[in-house]
Amino acid sequence: MAYHNPDLHPPTEPEQRRWPRLPLAIPVFVRGRDFEDKEFVEFSVMLNESAGGALVAIRRSLRPASRITLEIPSAPLPVARNLPEAVRKVRARVVRITPLNSWKLCGLVFSRPIVAAAAKDAN
Repeated sequence: MAYHNPDLHPPTEPEQRRWPRLPLAIPVFVRGRDFEDKEFVEFSVMLNESAGGALVAIRRSLRPASRITLEIPSAPLPVARNLPEAVRKVRARVVRITPLNSWKLCGLVFSRPIVAAAAKDAN
């Protein structure tokens, strides 16, 4: 795993994603350890996401293969039997880092895919 620059290294392998990406900008708190091994919490944004991973824009420098936690802020959720379980906290691993000005675009793979069966266990 290394820094990735699509201009210097065009993709040579076929698409490997199992789930389609959704181009939704979702605010998220990123928690983990930075490049200097210091704990941090940073308010950031997921630029696109799927059941298996996400692309996050972050200012903090992370190590490739870093393990982080994403937490989606929300208002208190109502408790009702008819409502599906909502995933708000996800563990992930950094698989790609692309520098962009003062930002780092981090490609993440979730520890467990976010699917209906996993949603109940994640909370």
